[in-house]
Amino acid sequence: MAASFSVERRKVMRMLGAKVVVTPAPLGGTGMVLKAEELAEKHGWYLARQFENEANPAYHAKTTGPEILADFEGKSLDYWVTGYGTGGTFQGAGKVLKEARPGIKIILSEPKGAALITSGIKQERKEVLGKFGAPAKGHPAWNPHPIQGWTPNFIPKVTEDGLEMKIHDEVLTVDPQEAMKTSHALARMEGIFCGTSGGATVATALEVAAKAPAGSTILAMIPDTAERYLSTPLFGDIDAEMNEEEMELAKSTPSAQP
Repeated sequence: MAASFSVERRKVMRMLGAKVVVTPAPLGGTGMVLKAEELAEKHGWYLARQFENEANPAYHAKTTGPEILADFEGKSLDYWVTGYGTGGTFQGAGKVLKEARPGIKIILSEPKGAALITSGIKQERKEVLGKFGAPAKGHPAWNPHPIQGWTPNFIPKVTEDGLEMKIHDEVLTVDPQEAMKTSHALARMEGIFCGTSGGATVATALEVAAKAPAGSTILAMIPDTAERYLSTPLFGDIDAEMNEEEMELAKSTPSAQP
């Protein structure tokens, strides 16, 4: 796990009994992948290869996609907005949605400053287990961004395969700062406590909604909780101590004075 990932992730995994090997943040996702490959080879461990493994999108084709269709049975669904991490949800659920509802528009989103797909630059790959799948190196269009879980520093093979299947209709970029603002707005206005990736998805969906025909139905799935990001920039302007207004409230009654 890259050092740039939230410490909450490390602590949760360690509480569950996992050993967490932290890799230098500047090496990004490719650093994690290479370290995992080395450790698996050295110790004889199973390596899931979730960025290339076809079982990843296949699972979403059997679960996430059908769940969406069941939820919208008898209802319109005009747009589905999603980001990509491994690309498993995008490819697996997207393929099912396109087959069942050919008219749906699937919008793929990635961060501004790390717009790998939008750049049009192909991802260099290396041969692993007889297949060219794993990234040979980081993508030249990538820059660090705060949307954890989205867009590693390479285009995953699972994502690339989905692109080649022509599942998506459009790729949009989203400003990470707007993503965090949207996460805050969702918490305060809707009571939805989501991570930055959820804010990014909804921010993109709002952009789609501004141009979509009146009455369109847009699905923006939020896959994460903000509790995993207490140590990240998402909470950078949220203080743990009482502010002046809260201090005045505390002093406004006689008990438990600060």
